[in-house]
Amino acid sequence: MSTSETARDPVSELQAASDRLEQARERVAEFGETDLQQLADAYEEFAGLLDRYEEPATGDGDFELFIEFQGKIETFVETLPEDVLLRESFEEADEHLQQRRLNESDFEHVREQLEPVADLVGRLDERENARNEYQRVRKQVRERLHEVRERIDELERLQRLGDADLDAPTERLREPIEAYDDAVTEAFEQFRREAPAREVLGFLAATQRFPLVPFRPPPTDLKSYIDEHPPGEESIPRLLELSEYSRSKLDHYVEDPTALTQSVGTQRTYLRRLDADPLTIGWPPPSAQQLRFRCRELTSVVNRFAPEVVERLRTVERLPVTTTYERLRDSAQAEAELTDDERQQLQSGAVADELDERRAERSRLEDALEEYPAL
Repeated sequence: MSTSETARDPVSELQAASDRLEQARERVAEFGETDLQQLADAYEEFAGLLDRYEEPATGDGDFELFIEFQGKIETFVETLPEDVLLRESFEEADEHLQQRRLNESDFEHVREQLEPVADLVGRLDERENARNEYQRVRKQVRERLHEVRERIDELERLQRLGDADLDAPTERLREPIEAYDDAVTEAFEQFRREAPAREVLGFLAATQRFPLVPFRPPPTDLKSYIDEHPPGEESIPRLLELSEYSRSKLDHYVEDPTALTQSVGTQRTYLRRLDADPLTIGWPPPSAQQLRFRCRELTSVVNRFAPEVVERLRTVERLPVTTTYERLRDSAQAEAELTDDERQQLQSGAVADELDERRAERSRLEDALEEYPAL
């Protein structure tokens, strides 16, 4: 692996981040976290006094505030614990500030005197920064692992499809599935065309109990209008026709033209786009398990408006038992989904080579996450 590749390698970055965190922890442990935190609190308070009083205590500032400042500094140092780290730095700063007159250079000098304190206190910040960096890089490793796993799934799918028999008799699946899809499509179109809109929207609302039949639910305002007003007894094509009439023309057909326009006219796109797609199996077909669950839900749904189509659906549901379903499905997927470029990659061995690389990378990423745990 080249130097540039190593720099971008999340595992190498995690190892480096872990080393930096360990070093930062050791630097804190050298003086002890309790003692460093005591020093940090003292430094923060002392630096706050410098910042707050620098302007009024220098030059021709407020004399009372000048005296107040010197008193606070003196009291601060006197009450400082005897065992606080670098106590002498605060004492030297106090001694320098107890002059009859102070200017900006005095405050600058005191801050320089306190630089060893700031450096020591900075070890706590260094550790926190190292901890944050470690967590950030570890997250990158997790994200990369997720990407690699997804790529492995895709490559394994390609390999499976590449192994499929393209001469397999996929019509054993296609013919019954297409027969059902055509029948249910025709039946639903007739249902939508001829049944009262109230009945159709009631059917659509009922399908919400079946997540594998993904009809979009009727808009609430439209459903309420259709349920409660006489135009709900009209078919959907008729409702769409009425919704395009002018107000004066609508007066001859409905009691409340405004309500129809507001409820139906604003949902014309929804009504026009209603089709049988959520009821179809499609091609290539789903896995045997998915097909079984989907057919069970479709049986309940289709039986509500087209019981005569259910027998075709049962034929589809039995395909995993009456055929070598998964082998034929793999062949169907290969026919439908493999691009020319993917076929070429399979033939050249590029897919197999990348799959080996990604599996090795997955193991390396998983090992890294185990070796370097979450904080």
